[in-house]
Amino acid sequence: MAAATRALFLACFRGGTGGGPSEASGPLVLRPRYPSMPRRPKAAAVAGDLEAAAWAAEEEEKVAVFEVSGMTCAACAGSVEKAVKRLHGIHDAAVDVLGCRAQVAFYPAFVSEEKIRETIEDAGFGAKLIDEEVKEKNILVCRLHIKGMTCTSCTSTVESALQVVPGVQRASVALATEEAEIRYDRRVVAATQLVHAVEESGFEAILVTTGEDRSRIDLKVDGILDERSVMIVKSSVQALPGVEDIKVDTELQKITISYKPDQTGPRDLIEVIESAASGQIAVSIYPEADGREQHRNGEINRYRQSFLWSLMFTVPVFLTSMVFMYIPVLKDGLEKKVINMMGIGELLRWILSTPVQFVIGRKFYTGAYKAICHGSPNMDVLIALGTNTAYFYSVYSVLRAATSDTYMATDFFETSSMLISFILLGKYLEILAKGKTSEAIAKLMDLAPETATVITYDHEGNVVSEKEIDGRLIQKNDVIKVIPGGKVASDGFVIWGQSHVNESMITGESRPVAKKKGDTVIGGTVNENGVLHVRATFVGSESALAQIVRLVESAQMAKAPVQKFADQISKVFVPLVIVLSLLTWLTWFLAGRFHGYPSSWIPSSMDSFQLALQFGISVMVIACPCALGLATPTAVMVATGVGASQGVLIKGGQALESAQKVDCIVFDKTGTLTIGKPIVVKTRLLKNMVLREFYDYVAAAEVNSEHPLGKAIVEHAKNFYSEENHIWPEARDFLSVTGHGVKAKISEKNVIVGNKSFMLSLDIDVPVEASEILVEEEDNARTGIIVAMDQEVVGIISVSDPIKPNAHEVISYLKSMKVECIMVTGDNWGTAKAIGKEVGIENIVAEAKPEQKAGKVKELQLSGRTVAMVGDGINDSPALVAADVGMAIGAGTDVAIEAADIVLMKSNLEDVITAIDLSRKTFFRIRMNYVWALGYNILGIPIAAGVLFPSTRFRLPPWVAGAAMAASSVSVVCWSLLLRYYKRPLVVQERQT
Repeated sequence: MAAATRALFLACFRGGTGGGPSEASGPLVLRPRYPSMPRRPKAAAVAGDLEAAAWAAEEEEKVAVFEVSGMTCAACAGSVEKAVKRLHGIHDAAVDVLGCRAQVAFYPAFVSEEKIRETIEDAGFGAKLIDEEVKEKNILVCRLHIKGMTCTSCTSTVESALQVVPGVQRASVALATEEAEIRYDRRVVAATQLVHAVEESGFEAILVTTGEDRSRIDLKVDGILDERSVMIVKSSVQALPGVEDIKVDTELQKITISYKPDQTGPRDLIEVIESAASGQIAVSIYPEADGREQHRNGEINRYRQSFLWSLMFTVPVFLTSMVFMYIPVLKDGLEKKVINMMGIGELLRWILSTPVQFVIGRKFYTGAYKAICHGSPNMDVLIALGTNTAYFYSVYSVLRAATSDTYMATDFFETSSMLISFILLGKYLEILAKGKTSEAIAKLMDLAPETATVITYDHEGNVVSEKEIDGRLIQKNDVIKVIPGGKVASDGFVIWGQSHVNESMITGESRPVAKKKGDTVIGGTVNENGVLHVRATFVGSESALAQIVRLVESAQMAKAPVQKFADQISKVFVPLVIVLSLLTWLTWFLAGRFHGYPSSWIPSSMDSFQLALQFGISVMVIACPCALGLATPTAVMVATGVGASQGVLIKGGQALESAQKVDCIVFDKTGTLTIGKPIVVKTRLLKNMVLREFYDYVAAAEVNSEHPLGKAIVEHAKNFYSEENHIWPEARDFLSVTGHGVKAKISEKNVIVGNKSFMLSLDIDVPVEASEILVEEEDNARTGIIVAMDQEVVGIISVSDPIKPNAHEVISYLKSMKVECIMVTGDNWGTAKAIGKEVGIENIVAEAKPEQKAGKVKELQLSGRTVAMVGDGINDSPALVAADVGMAIGAGTDVAIEAADIVLMKSNLEDVITAIDLSRKTFFRIRMNYVWALGYNILGIPIAAGVLFPSTRFRLPPWVAGAAMAASSVSVVCWSLLLRYYKRPLVVQERQT
């Protein structure tokens, strides 16, 4: 079980387990639903056409893509796939029901595109050849770090700008991570053009990865990089096999190299650079390898410095306008006139607030200008309008006082400077909090050890040297020494030694797994005892750990459908707020001008115009939609990270949102509710025989069978012998009848092993006692296998697929969550009913084919249910695709895992509860985030507009409104961060302990 978990877990990220057909079909991007035919068809050789067969073996396969019309579901796609795979000469085929296309890898010596097209049409669908020799390597996924985004209006602007670029297939922009993920065709558009498109939309973009630089390294240079040394280094590195690109940044003393890991590696590159420079420079791994973390830290530092500088100027402004005015001595000094009616206080506030407005706050000007130019007003526009209104009215008031003998100046310099200071503080706290949303990913990345011990052998296989290196310098095919208690530094396989490895942090396997020569190991796991020598196979970004991190990052980029609500509001929110603030100002101004206010309403230092202006600015500032834009992505980001750390990989916001609505779960039986590995649980002998002798005959017959039940019998028979590779008696005249049993001649005995119908077809009388045992075993969810020797039944072997521990408790707990549980299996009705009774499932569908499983899911959906499907096999993939939420068991096939929305990495049934419970708690947070975000606006805007002023004389100063706006964003992010402390339901916690 553990070996299957490890191998298939790695396969789910690499698309194959190595060395098999899956590797040969590299160009295929779609995942097949059914097994492929053998790599090379044997039809020609059988027919005697050896020349054609030899030619086909020499010829490379071709890939063609067909547009298929008429498909409506996963079952249709399965029909097309099966029809194509029946043809000779088909290497592999996969069908995309959503994209309405079929991608086929074939050998032209045996089959043509026209024949494939006709076969699809014969299956009942329309087909048209649309492409040949698809080069999927040209489709890349690029990541950009984007600066300057403040709300969902900004993300929509960037997405729109990217979507219209020719060659871009999909663009997704996340406000919480400040990143864009773009799927593009590099034959049509370059990554630099994508950066330019973002910058044209008014934001700054930094290229994180082009998608083609999966094996890329940043090196730091200590020494002088002049023009001559740069030229020598470039030419030397480019001469190395496998080097694709090299860039030298002399200002940052940084060399970036893209390379093929099969041909070279970081240590080779460092050695060549240092030798090319004749020892004048030293090269090491660049300390800030994580570009996003570097950008985030830089942004945090910039906001902190801006806030501190702003505070230096704002505090004196605040003191002179709101504190010193109540201290008689200081008040007299500040009111002393400088020019006409302009006092020292107004002049000081003007001088101090100007750098805050135009130097420290310049980012709001640039952001507002770009947003207006592209017709997408955002938060920067509101801040710029509000602070400029306060500042320039104050300038007007002070200048008028300086030119008048009677006009008393009233300024709002404290409003503009304090507003900017509070917003900078809010952004600083917000970025700090947002940084914590990705802590789960950081913890995953920290599993990789910092150093590794690389050993070298001589020609006789003796160890000649050991060297400790940076873990990031490991190259493919390196041999790594792993000591007891140490971490495995890279994915690979054991070439020497024996030990036990704790893989719980990756696979969730709680018990240490035995490792010996030839076994695979996963980077980041812990060696419990014994020394291992491991040959590295997947390093850097190709490792299982890196693939998990990349999957979680992609999930965090995906938007939940509920976020559309915020996006739609944000599109009209800013213009609406501007209009609302103008109406507020106009209402108060006209009311004061034509109807007048009671003298007690207006402070002595204000007139009706100034009072109305202050109300208008407060409305403009408090209504910024930042919190609304952060409500969903921050919660999704934290939840996907927390899920990954607990062994539940959630593939984005769509899956998360659908999971919280689930009210019906369809379970597969084998490998899902059960362990998935048959074992012999009982043997009944009907004749006097020695049990070991009985199993000698049975195992000798079954050892040639590939059936899982046959393998289980052979494994059980090995228990009677101490040696590991026992040799069974020779089986002659072996015959295997699919779905029935096997027969062979062993030591002059005719041995037949199979089911009752197989015995009857061979004229073997099944006694009443045997029939009763078979019925009893079926009632107990066991499979009875009859053994006959020389036409006489001699015994019955009971084989069972054990139910997973805690299965009954899981089903019971799901029912308490108001989730109906249904079992759909391809097994017989007797076994299905027995399993259902044991785990507590009453609604059962047995003897179901793959398309019938998908059909049951659709039937439930048509009745208004939100359906989740939990499965692990190839036959489950159509149902996983059809379900609202597909959950794949981590130890299942890579086909099922690709089709699923959620992967349960630990293969524990309890994680179904975790996935649903986590999604429900996440969307509770999201709803509360919307309450926070909209609540601030719904309550704050009327108060800022002066609704309470006539009755209570309470008015909300603009700087207080700015503080409230900043607090709303911070509170939303902090509320999402509480998900980091998510606890599994009690039934799951008990299982884990």
